[in-house]
Amino acid sequence: MLYKENFDKIKVRFEEYWAKENHDRPIVSITAPKQNKMALDYPKHISLRDRWLDTEYMIKQANVQMQNTYFGCEAFPMLSPNLGPDAFSAFYGTPIEFGEHTSWSIHNIEDPDEHKQFVLEKEGFYYKKMIEMTKAAVEDGKDKYIVAITDLHPGADALVAMRGPEELCIDTIERPEYINKGALELFNGFRTVCDELYDISTKYQQGSSNWMGIWHPKKWYVTSCDFCCLISPNKFEELIIPELYEELDYLDASMFHLDGPGALKHLDRLLQIDKLNGIQWVYGDGQPTASHWLEVLRKIQNAGKMIQVSVAPEELDIMLESLNPEGVMFNVHAKNDEEAKQLEEKVLKFKRI
Repeated sequence: MLYKENFDKIKVRFEEYWAKENHDRPIVSITAPKQNKMALDYPKHISLRDRWLDTEYMIKQANVQMQNTYFGCEAFPMLSPNLGPDAFSAFYGTPIEFGEHTSWSIHNIEDPDEHKQFVLEKEGFYYKKMIEMTKAAVEDGKDKYIVAITDLHPGADALVAMRGPEELCIDTIERPEYINKGALELFNGFRTVCDELYDISTKYQQGSSNWMGIWHPKKWYVTSCDFCCLISPNKFEELIIPELYEELDYLDASMFHLDGPGALKHLDRLLQIDKLNGIQWVYGDGQPTASHWLEVLRKIQNAGKMIQVSVAPEELDIMLESLNPEGVMFNVHAKNDEEAKQLEEKVLKFKRI
């Protein structure tokens, strides 16, 4: 691989990680901007929307970014074609607006009682654009980087994009059957989209990845429900768990993206699910960093689940010492490649006592 010479060895490390057989140390993904950077000649776009939808620009930007990034330990170069977190709902006809760094949906289901069925628009603009972008990345990326499956949010999060969070909260009381039925209908679309993007991305590469930056030899994906922060454990059981089980039955492996302290009330239930491989704990902006959540992380580990968590460079020592390495992955972002190399040396010298 052009941007990561030892990727074959890294694949072995990730296989050990999924099997919880990385006995020597955790998996560690260290990234940093290089001090000597290449410049990207930005084309002039009429609008932010045009920039987001410019496939050629996406390819050029990704290559420059990868050349400007130091990938330490198990970090690897990856392009995940991206239209923002609400792209999945856009595949169903939901309008989206594009900002500088993200996009968002324009809620378009005003009356669920008049909305009969969720239909995946495979001939729709956004679906065809994602297929185009993924195919272009695959052709450009062979022998250079991994092409990941795009950011997909099915289930209740897709319903939030279509209805709005306040409206969907009311629906949990007034129309719970609408959420159950809709989430399962949307799962069928998720399976279709994921299958097609997986088939495209594996034209030249083995296995799969996604925005989480973990490689798996087969088909894996992030499971998530950011909406869960707004509902009780009883509603989580009633409205979220049925669709989540469908996702887990379909995938070869999965990690649940547990986002923020408001989601912790559902951790115990998630840890009871045998088919769920692990938890990505995201403590959130403005919250204490990883070393302050060791009790949560140990709880996940004691339940036999894998872990992924972001770690600040200055707390890497304590994190290496505080958790058993098996099935644990740390993401570390250094300020520059010099610091990244120092951190990498520390990790490679680490010996489990």
